[in-house]
Amino acid sequence: MTSKLEAIDVTVRYENPRTGVATLALSGLSLRVEPGEFLGIVGPSGCGKTTFLYCVDGLMPLSGGRILLNGRPITGPGRDRAVVFQSPSLLPWRTTLRNVTYGLELQGTPLREALDRAREMIRLVGLEGFEAYHPLELSGGMQQRVNLARALVMGAEVVLLDEPFAALDAQTREFMQAELMRIWGETRKTAVFITHQINEALYLADRVVVLSHRPGRVKSVIPVNFPRPRELRVKRTPAFLHLEDHVWSLIEEEVRGGLRSAADA
Repeated sequence: MTSKLEAIDVTVRYENPRTGVATLALSGLSLRVEPGEFLGIVGPSGCGKTTFLYCVDGLMPLSGGRILLNGRPITGPGRDRAVVFQSPSLLPWRTTLRNVTYGLELQGTPLREALDRAREMIRLVGLEGFEAYHPLELSGGMQQRVNLARALVMGAEVVLLDEPFAALDAQTREFMQAELMRIWGETRKTAVFITHQINEALYLADRVVVLSHRPGRVKSVIPVNFPRPRELRVKRTPAFLHLEDHVWSLIEEEVRGGLRSAADA
């Protein structure tokens, strides 16, 4: 069976236009994502997690290697991928409903169809009754639900999530993790989730990829075998805490290696 998404020896080098300094962000990164899989990616700060996500979305060119979607090379942005960014970036003059329809409208979807699809996604993310609210009338967690609905309504095959809960308070973040688990369980979209929070990745994902320090490459791939659906209290079990400690030790090893490399440079 063909993987839904496959990165093969991906290398990304970019230059700061102001300083002219070149940075090797990714080097020989290879991984697979299976259809319907929820893949988490963690690693040291600056290891290229978000760079990789932008490459998958087609927003950043590769210096080497390939990324395949359904066996075909990604050469630019496409309707088969949708991104949920850390900031909701909602249009303040549009209501919840019309923020969710916005992408469909840009694609030329008839308004009646766009509204029907948007209402279904609003129901899915638990915002029924808030269709007429504007972003400033919603909490941070509710705004991020709108952001998620806006991505899902496009019908993309792969959903890319770039630390979508990082700006939320701890309690809301936990609640949104559980909500994302529920939503993913209903849609079973192939998902790639970037986060700095190890227990978030382990709670949500089927597998967690640990990247090395920059330039990022795959250090380890950790299967997460806790049965689904998962309740938040699974995070407090000895097996979960043991796995979290193992992933942290891998990242700590890379952080220390990165510091040594910087000192030797």
